[in-house]
Amino acid sequence: MLITLPVLTLAACISTGPGQTTELTSSQAVAETTVGVVTAPSSTAGQTTTTATAATEITTLRPPWLGSRTVPTDTAGRGLAVDTPPELLDRRFATIDTLPPPGGKTFEATIEPLAQRPDVLERSTWTEGCPVGPDELSYLTLTFWGFDQIPHRGEMIVASTEAEGVVRVFNRLFDARFPIEEMRVVTPADLDAPATGDGNNTTGYVCRAVTGGSSFSEHAKGLAIDINPFHNPYQRGEVVLPEQATAYLDRGHPGLAGMIVEDDVVLQAFTEIGWEWGGAWRNLKDYQHFSATGL
Repeated sequence: MLITLPVLTLAACISTGPGQTTELTSSQAVAETTVGVVTAPSSTAGQTTTTATAATEITTLRPPWLGSRTVPTDTAGRGLAVDTPPELLDRRFATIDTLPPPGGKTFEATIEPLAQRPDVLERSTWTEGCPVGPDELSYLTLTFWGFDQIPHRGEMIVASTEAEGVVRVFNRLFDARFPIEEMRVVTPADLDAPATGDGNNTTGYVCRAVTGGSSFSEHAKGLAIDINPFHNPYQRGEVVLPEQATAYLDRGHPGLAGMIVEDDVVLQAFTEIGWEWGGAWRNLKDYQHFSATGL
């Protein structure tokens, strides 16, 4: 089956199940360009710093304490906003792969019913009592460009009704080389972990309540996606999430990689599939958040 998607600018193949492939054709050929880089070993936590051949740094060093230092909490145990550490002011960390990387530089995606992937379902946050069942959700794998200017493969769960549209969005972001640091399925351990305020996982389905409320979030229905949360934080009054991302509340620096701003490719891509942006809300700002329902 051949589907032509005029909004795409990359040739891509989408696998919709075992042995099934849908070819996406593009209106524009992909120019195969290679960014020349060299890597210099670092003695810090086994990480490397990647620099362009012109000696222009394109990634920053991942601090060894990332993900391990908890933020202060209030009497209810909620994390408190803190000043952004210098190491995170222009965050451009190389991606740590959790899935095998893609073999080339063209966009690749797969769509599978979550109910047919018990291994993924088991490590997800889905439980009995969540607002949608596994038969209403799809498991996606998507290629994306990291801040290290290398293609990576990520994973995400979304509502099955939205799966093809979400693939279109990430195909568009891949074409634009919009950088994403991490993309993986959220686990129960992630929800139970103490707040470190420095997470940056791009993700979709999470069975949880809305921030600051008791009703289910649109994430719990597979109808919302958060993009680079650290670069695009949530703010309501004094509440900032992630808690260490306070410097990124200043949206006057659109040149910072990973940020979403008015009329950029991220906003355009989600708008084209009918999704709305939390960065346009009046009562609070959720710059990372896009949803099919506007909630």
